[in-house]
Amino acid sequence: MGDFCPIQGFDHLELYVGNARQAALFYAKGLGFTQTAYRGLKTGDRKVASYVMEQGQIRLVLSTALSREHPISRSVLQHGDAISTIALRVPDAVRAYRETTARGAVGAIPPTEEEDAGGILRYAAIRIYGNTQIKFIDRRDYTGVFAPGFEATHLPPTPDVGLQDIDHIVGNVERGTMDRWAQFFAETLGFELLAHFDDKIVSTAYSALMSKVMVDGTGRIKLPVNEPASGKRTSQIEEYLTYNGGAGVQHVAFATDNIVKTVSQLQASGIEFLGVPPSYYRDLEARVGNLDVAIEKLAKLGILVDRDRDGYLFQIFTQPVVDRPTLFFEVIERHGSRGFGEGNFKALFESIEREQALRGNL
Repeated sequence: MGDFCPIQGFDHLELYVGNARQAALFYAKGLGFTQTAYRGLKTGDRKVASYVMEQGQIRLVLSTALSREHPISRSVLQHGDAISTIALRVPDAVRAYRETTARGAVGAIPPTEEEDAGGILRYAAIRIYGNTQIKFIDRRDYTGVFAPGFEATHLPPTPDVGLQDIDHIVGNVERGTMDRWAQFFAETLGFELLAHFDDKIVSTAYSALMSKVMVDGTGRIKLPVNEPASGKRTSQIEEYLTYNGGAGVQHVAFATDNIVKTVSQLQASGIEFLGVPPSYYRDLEARVGNLDVAIEKLAKLGILVDRDRDGYLFQIFTQPVVDRPTLFFEVIERHGSRGFGEGNFKALFESIEREQALRGNL
C-alpha cells in the first residue's frame, strides 16, 4: 500500500495543566526547558493560556483554561496534569486526516487552517486511547512563532540538561484493550509491531503487565502500549488507570547523549528518580559487558543498563512529576540498542512497587 500516512517526526506534546505559568517554571528550573512562546490574555486569547517550552528537538506546550467551563478544565479535573496531545509533523495534514479516518480513526479536529504574518499552519487530529489525541501538523507554509496566536517570549535561555529528542511515548490502557489499540495503530497509521512483552517477562511476585511496542515506517515514532495483567496485588498500570481516570500517556522517554551529566544536573535541580537497590549493580559487568561509564558512577546516580544484540542502553525513571501517581519521565541514552530495557523490567517493577507500598496502593 505504500506509506499512506508519512510522518516526519514529533512536532510537540501538549499538556493540559491546572496552572500553566507555574508548570512552565517547573519545566524550566527542574528539567532545563526554555520558554520560547506564549499565548493568553496578553496576546488576546480569552480562553486558554499556553507556554511553549523547548530543549533540543523537544517541544512541550503547557496549556491551562481560563474558565471552569472549558474542556481543558474538565480534563484536568478528571486526569490531573496530563499529556493531552501527541503532535506529529506530517507533509500533508489533510491527507493524514483523510487516510486515518478512512481506516477507522475517529476525528477529533477536522482539517483546519490558521494564518498570520508567518504564513498558513494546517492541522487536524484523531482520537486515540483515553482522552488523548494525535494531532497532524503541516508546517510547510508556516515560518512563524510556533502557531498563529502565539508571540515569541524573550526570556534568558535556561541552561539545558542535555535532553535532545523524544525517544518513545508509552500509553497505559485498560485490561483487555492492548491488542485493539495495537491493531488501531497498525491499521489507521500504518505502524508495525516492533516488540511484544508478556506477563512472563514483565512481572514480579506481586504484579505484572503486558506491552506491545508500535513503530512507524521510519523507526522514529515509537508508541508502546501497556495493559495490566493478573497479579496478587495492584499493578503500576492499575494504579495509573485509577488515578488518571482511565487510559492515557504514562511516560515520555527523552534521549540524551550523556546520561551521567543529564541526571546529575536533574538531581541537582530537585528532580527525584526511582531508587535502585545496591544489589542491582553486583555483577553488572558480567551481565552486560564492558561499558564506557564506570559502574560506580551509574550506581551513585541509580542508572540502569541493558544490552541486546545491537548494543546497550542506559535508562532511568523519574518519580511521578505530579501529585497523582501518573505521569513520569524516562531519560535514555542508546549505544546501538533498539530495545526498551527488557533486562531491567523486574528491577524497575520492584522499584515502582516499593513506591506504591509507600503510597498505600500496592
